[in-house]
Amino acid sequence: MSGANNLESAVADMMCCAYCGIAEGDDIKLKTCNACKSARYCSITCQKQHRPQHKQECKKRAAELRDELLFKQPESNHYGDCPICCLPLLLDEHKSLMSPCCSKRICNGCVHANQMREAAESSEPKYKCPFCRHPAPKTQEQAKMIMMKRVAASDPVAMCQMGSVRFNEGDYNTAFEYWTKATGLGDVGSHYNLSLLYMNGLGVEKDKKKRLHHLEAAAIGGDHVARNHLAIAEWENGRQERAIKHWIIAATLGDDNAVKCLRERYVVGDVVCKEDFAAALRAHQAAIDATKSPQREAAAKAVATGGLFMM
Repeated sequence: MSGANNLESAVADMMCCAYCGIAEGDDIKLKTCNACKSARYCSITCQKQHRPQHKQECKKRAAELRDELLFKQPESNHYGDCPICCLPLLLDEHKSLMSPCCSKRICNGCVHANQMREAAESSEPKYKCPFCRHPAPKTQEQAKMIMMKRVAASDPVAMCQMGSVRFNEGDYNTAFEYWTKATGLGDVGSHYNLSLLYMNGLGVEKDKKKRLHHLEAAAIGGDHVARNHLAIAEWENGRQERAIKHWIIAATLGDDNAVKCLRERYVVGDVVCKEDFAAALRAHQAAIDATKSPQREAAAKAVATGGLFMM
């Protein structure tokens, strides 16, 4: 009964202002603390007055909520599925194509199948995007112009791509602007790119806290590279358990480097237990198997022989 009483008490507390105790009603709407989600207030004044008492508990609960989100296994890597064959995209970005006309990442298998179809239909095929059928750009400048149209339409993927273009040109300030806008629209890759800027002080001042924030956001979104960076940082700070959790999540996404790191620590000590290592290996293999298809195998052979045209 004590558990039920505690639950009822917690529910009752959430229905009243945490500072003045006034109950929520038709004329009084309580607002939840954005950080901890466990306290509610009838006004900003009450929230400010209660802050000295609530501060420590708020920080602790906010950290717990962040960890719950951070160490939750993503459903897929941040590339997601190929929009044509619907199979998970490989983590190796060279085994898929980012089409500038529609901002879709398409696996090499579908790109190759489309090119084979076009070659069979015409002696002089005019390669088109396998997804939206837009003619492939003939030059890098044409590709940039097409991407800028997507940027103008507030496409976060196109913004991320243009940020990378500007970064490679040495224009770090513009890259920062593009990636910042893209993260605001939910692009995962831009979070990781911003973490690199804050780590190296390119276009911005070096900032460890902001770098960590963007690494965590990227990792939550399924970025395996960001997850590895977090694991290394935790390991170097002596938080081995957290590091292992990061590597297990990355391995489950199909990341080979994470498996290597887990294997090294399993062999040399008792940091990684046999059961966890075995489970990570099985999950890693399952992730790899899920990406396989005859079309992708044919594309890999075509790439090896120079028979795949990349837009």
